Formats: sequence, structure tokens, C-alpha cells
Amino acid sequence: MPQLVGSARGEGAPRARKPARILVVDDEAPVRSMMSSTLECQGYNVELAGGGREALEALELNTFNLVLTDIVMQDLNGIALLERIHALQPNLPVVMVTAVHDISVAIDSMRRGAYDYLLKPFERDQLLTTVERALCHRQALEETQSYHQSLEEMVRARTEMLRHAMEDLEHSYDVTLEALGDALDLKDSETEGHSKRVTAYAIALARAMGIPPEEIKIIARGAFLHDIGKMAIPDEILRKPGKLSREEQELMREHCARGYHMLRKIPFLAGAAEIVFCHQEHYDGNGYPNGLSGHQIPIGARIFAVADTLDAITSDRPYRKARGFDVAREEILRCSGSQFDPAVVEVFLKIPNELWQELRSEISGQNKRFSTFEMARVPGS
Repeated sequence: MPQLVGSARGEGAPRARKPARILVVDDEAPVRSMMSSTLECQGYNVELAGGGREALEALELNTFNLVLTDIVMQDLNGIALLERIHALQPNLPVVMVTAVHDISVAIDSMRRGAYDYLLKPFERDQLLTTVERALCHRQALEETQSYHQSLEEMVRARTEMLRHAMEDLEHSYDVTLEALGDALDLKDSETEGHSKRVTAYAIALARAMGIPPEEIKIIARGAFLHDIGKMAIPDEILRKPGKLSREEQELMREHCARGYHMLRKIPFLAGAAEIVFCHQEHYDGNGYPNGLSGHQIPIGARIFAVADTLDAITSDRPYRKARGFDVAREEILRCSGSQFDPAVVEVFLKIPNELWQELRSEISGQNKRFSTFEMARVPGS
């Protein structure tokens, strides 16, 4: 029975596969004729070539499952043909057929990619056995490749499904965080919209500093939740219109640690919790709660400090009216090296006031659908 190649199914019933197509290359016509008749009697489709160059032309025009080629030929020898085939179609098996009884020739051809080697004269059964074995090898290679391709496609599909699931989960987390921020705004009406503005400013500044996108997400969450610890501060202190007493100030300062302890046990907010804990630290070590300085302070907290001051100066407070972005720029520059990281200030000063104004206007006129976390997820927004 001939070796069949390919398969298809229709209406649930198997279809017959096409007979294997074999290219026989030899410059001796009697040898070509004998091999052709032997193979065709077994149902194979055979095409003949009288030399290497003719074989290359046939390979360009048709698809073959196997090549049987002589080694010693005048126009393009079998070894050169083998190398060309192996370079163009590495999975196409090639059987070398020759009268040269030299084992070194056989070894050399196998090293160059030949599947097998037949010595002339050979028996018809020997030819058929070699051909069948070579075709089985080709089919096994194709099945392995098909399996690997299917496996890769399945992995890609499942990876994409997982990515979408994680994005949906992350989005649901962020929606929850925004609701939490809105609840804080209701509790502390003096800073309404402050969390969203300072988050947008921090994202823009972090992006200008070349912070990686994944870290920007952490900075955005830390900035948005920086005052979450105030949820645990009594309303009579949080909403007190006048100056706080020393004891009240000490209690108010606890919001950093309280916010940190609220968030630190939530895995996806672990990085944000560090920013919440350190957002009142100063670059020179005169901040609180731990008097950290320089690079002891997380980069997200150092970026936040500039964004927070920018919003504080340009926003209305019960005790004063909002001041302009130029005033904020001057104040931030004045405090570079003391309250603020000079490297962050340097990048901040390169950003035009128009960008900060546009961000503020967008958030102030938002239609409830604005999401600072969506901004953090979109590069360059």
C-alpha cells in the first residue's frame, strides 16, 4: 500500500488521503525508469528529473513529500542538491541513491541532512521499505509540528483570556478604589476632587520621569489613596474649622500609619501602601511619620509630594483663595532639596503650566466617567 499524506474530514466521515508525491533525480534514464515504475505500481505519484538543476525547477513548481537523488551527476551533484533542499525545505526527507560504495560518502550525506542512503544496485523491496520509512518520518515531523503549533495557539489563547480576566479584575479593583475615594471626599469636603487631581498630576510627572508603566499604576493608587487614613480620624478633628491643638495635630498625623495599615494586607495595594505611609516625608528628613530622607523615601512618595503641593496651592481653601500655577512653580522650586527631591523638581519645571491646567480642567468638569486609573493604564495619555 502506498504511503498517503494529508487528511481532511467532511460530514463526520474520513476522506481518502492523497498518495505521496515523490521526486526521483538521476542522470541515468534506465535507473529513473526502474524506480518510477516500482513506485508507481505501489500507487505513488512520481516525477522524474535528469539532474540537480532540473530537480530544483521541479521543486519550485510542485510540492513533494520525498526526494530520491543520485549523488554523482554532471549538472548539479546530489550533495549540492541536498544542501539546497535542506536550506529551503528542512522537513523534506531526502534519500541518497548511488553506486559509490564508500561509507564516508554515506556519513557525509547524513551529516548534511539526508534521511537515508541506498546503494546501487538495490532490490525493489529495499527501495519500497526505505521510501515508506522516509515518508513515515516526514509524517511524524508534520504531526509534531502541527501539535506544537496547536499547543502554542492554545497557550496564546489562554494567555489572552487570562490577560483579559486580570484586566477586568484590575478594573473592578480600581472602580472600588474610586468609590472609596469618593467616600473620603464626602467625609472631608474641604478637599473635594483633590485625590483625583493629585493622582492625575502624579501620573503625568511619573510618566515625564520615565517611570515604567507598571510602577505608574502603583503610584496612581498610592496618590489616590494617600489620605485614606483620615477615614479613621474623628470628624470633630477632621472638620474642625479653626487651628488644631498639639494633641489634635499629633492625632491627625497618624493618618499616614493608619492608611498604611488599612492597605498593606491587600496584595495588589502593597506598593501603594508604602506611598501612603511615606507621603508626608520630606527629602531633607524633616517630615513624618519616620523622618526618612533622600532615597529612603519611595520614588512614588517623592513624586506625590510635588503633585500634592501643586494641587494644594492652586486650590481654594477656607482660609485662602487658590493661587496660580506660577506661584506653585516658584514655591516648589524654593523647597527643592528640603521638602522635595531635586530630581523630581527638575522634571516638574520642564512641564508647561498648560498641561497642569488642562488636567485640572478635565477633572473639574468631569462627567463621573473620568477615571485617573484609566489614565495610568494608557501610555502617553
